[in-house]
Amino acid sequence: MKTALITGASSGIGETFAKELAARKTNLVLVARSEDKLHKLANQVESKYQIQTNVIVQDLTASAAAKSIFEVVLEQGLTIDLLVNNAGFGDYGNFTQRPLEKQVNMIQLNITALVELTYLFLGRMQQRQSGGIINVASIGGFQPLPYMSVYGATKAFVLSFSEALWAENRDSGVKIFALCPGPTESDFFKKAEFPEFAREGSEAKLTSAQNVVRDALEALEKDKSNVVTGEFLNQVIVNTSRFLPRETLVSLVEKQFKGLDSNK
Repeated sequence: MKTALITGASSGIGETFAKELAARKTNLVLVARSEDKLHKLANQVESKYQIQTNVIVQDLTASAAAKSIFEVVLEQGLTIDLLVNNAGFGDYGNFTQRPLEKQVNMIQLNITALVELTYLFLGRMQQRQSGGIINVASIGGFQPLPYMSVYGATKAFVLSFSEALWAENRDSGVKIFALCPGPTESDFFKKAEFPEFAREGSEAKLTSAQNVVRDALEALEKDKSNVVTGEFLNQVIVNTSRFLPRETLVSLVEKQFKGLDSNK
């Protein structure tokens, strides 16, 4: 039976990955900060699907967090067949009016931890000539995002990094790709401190986490370099940069995102 390690597994897309993979008879290593939520999820999928789960409580914004996770996996004698780098968060607002610590932690979580975990587990997958890595990016990674400047930049990094590794590893037996969801049912907007009325107005447009995960696992089987999930509008958004000058595009995005907050 194969084993998947999922970061940010306590809620949202990460939790859904855990449930879907468990249903497909995959053992799990669940990683997040929320110990109670992780153990509740582990007990649920173990009893329902008769799989094995391991829980690692870890704040990935901490230095050396990825190395700690890797060492625990080695100590427990586990082989990771699928790595899902899902943990991440965003933040809404004018860059200089948002806490610097939050922006730096976002870079640590969305980029640094993801790169470190990929590096640590990819080498062993290459040695076995098998395995998969799903790096969760966003449709926001295809163009700059004023008022979410750091978040958009981190997801642009994840997209570029993952596509480069996809090309490097095409003959290695390891599949790597960037998962690029649009707005998805989760607590992302709340944690990013989006204006409440904007969150409420977008509820009807949210894609279910189940659909995102199923699209992701299908893309993994097809060995795609990236997959954009959600409604057709998301495809339009990610391809707009091919037809508009960058200054025009980012100006349009700035007007749209500024309009989310009535105080701006």
